[in-house]
Amino acid sequence: MNHTELSASQEDYLEMIFFLSREEGRARPKDIAERLKVRAASVTGALKALAEKGLVNYAPYASVTLTRKGREIAGKIAIKHEALLHFFTQVLGVERAAAEEFACSMEHTIPDDILQRFVRFAEYTEKCPSFNASWQESAEAYFCKAQGCDSQRCQTCKLPE
Repeated sequence: MNHTELSASQEDYLEMIFFLSREEGRARPKDIAERLKVRAASVTGALKALAEKGLVNYAPYASVTLTRKGREIAGKIAIKHEALLHFFTQVLGVERAAAEEFACSMEHTIPDDILQRFVRFAEYTEKCPSFNASWQESAEAYFCKAQGCDSQRCQTCKLPE
């Protein structure tokens, strides 16, 4: 099964089951509904559809578990979410609530190769001693934090004016 056969909503359910299982040791339909802010009937329908695809083990009134394939897919979605969230909050300085929302919508559509570029760029900005720039909200531009530099154009960072 190719996980592109899943809708964004189905991916959200898998991801929520993954996180609930990790955080609380179980994923109850009631908790899924509360976290996703949906009705219990919506959760039931989604869980039945995911069970038909062989991604979850579902029985009424019981906790939901991911199958091996469901864990694999949910894990990939969670990794995308975490990588995007990190990029938005740590590299771009986006407020966490907004970053969560953007990460949640982008995780369903971003191709793996582009996501890897995001990850590599975030790692570069954190590890490279020459890249010492941050987002400056008031100027809506990057500025240099290199010691002693008070310029928008820095020889260390090679930032444009």
